[in-house]
Amino acid sequence: MPRLSDRTRLIASATRRGQGRRPVNPPLERASTMLSDDPASMQDSALGPVYGLDGTSAARELRAALADLEGAGDAFLVPSGLAAVTVPLLALLRPGDEVVTSDAVYGPTRRFLTRHLAARGIATRFHPADASTAEILSLYGEQTRLLLIESPSSLTFEIVDVRDLAAACKARGVLTVMDNTWAAGLAFRPLEHGVDVSVQAVTKYAAGHSDLLMGTIAVQDAGIARAILHTIEDMGWHVSPDDAWLALRGLRTLPLRYTEALKSALQVAEWLQARPEIERVLYPPLPGSVGHDLWRRDYSGGAALMGLVMKGGDKASAHALMKALNLFGMGYSWGGFESLITHETPQLAHRQHRPDLPGQLLRLHVGLEDPADLIADLEIGLEAWRVAVSAQTTSGSF
Repeated sequence: MPRLSDRTRLIASATRRGQGRRPVNPPLERASTMLSDDPASMQDSALGPVYGLDGTSAARELRAALADLEGAGDAFLVPSGLAAVTVPLLALLRPGDEVVTSDAVYGPTRRFLTRHLAARGIATRFHPADASTAEILSLYGEQTRLLLIESPSSLTFEIVDVRDLAAACKARGVLTVMDNTWAAGLAFRPLEHGVDVSVQAVTKYAAGHSDLLMGTIAVQDAGIARAILHTIEDMGWHVSPDDAWLALRGLRTLPLRYTEALKSALQVAEWLQARPEIERVLYPPLPGSVGHDLWRRDYSGGAALMGLVMKGGDKASAHALMKALNLFGMGYSWGGFESLITHETPQLAHRQHRPDLPGQLLRLHVGLEDPADLIADLEIGLEAWRVAVSAQTTSGSF
């Protein structure tokens, strides 16, 4: 059989032939205690999970599908996307080690690095979000043990050269962990580019319906996989069978949702780019935008998540725009079927290397609504922005 596309493989995994008749989807098994027929077999994991923490049918099938998606030897499930980042760090780092990562790293990840790991003797160095490979490598010291990659970066969407960085890290004996949530395992596969660990927030695109929290950790190396498994076991983390079942169902339609959302996002981004209220659109798939050249080289698609740099304005004008919208909900997260908007300028204050932005920063997630309707909604929001900025200018002139 020829190699199947991602779209086909995620569906074919539900219909593979086995013994006898079976449902398309795995049975939903809620269980903590697993009963054995023979006392001698109670510890035999080859017969199935020994205890509910080991995961029942839906979790096992979800792990297999995610490993296949990422091109991994195994994929582990944890209760959130943040946990997918923190577990490898806990598993692979020891007191005295050092992490290098982007100054634009996801806020809760930054908090974990600077609060939890720092208190346990693990230091972090932050590189500018737009740093070159050479500039990132120049920060490495004798204690540098791990490079944490987030590409595109949170909020400002810079892209680093993952292939070059992974090769350079291997040559130096430095491990690499990449947050691959934006590419969803579809548009980019870090393990194929030499990265040691690829993590995703299943919460976002993989599950796709804004109704569960989950993370996945995909690995190829058996030693790294063992260290991660031991950390998950020692911490007692578990994903509920109901959530695993829902995530598996969402995963079946991931390629369709992801591709359709990208088409809509490009229409919206192109329209926004021409608007006089917008200084620039931060969206790697958009020609001329930040990271576009590396995106064209390495990615086969993209998330429908982008940043908007406004021309001036303040918190009040940003909030006026947001409150005027009807189709864009005001809420955190992304990757679901619905469009969302957030005001992100305050988060930039945490960075050591703050980007030089001439105005307020908003973040848009474009969902599966008709892009023409989303554009009409944004037109209303931009009118509210203009009114608020004009009022601010008028009041400031007296």
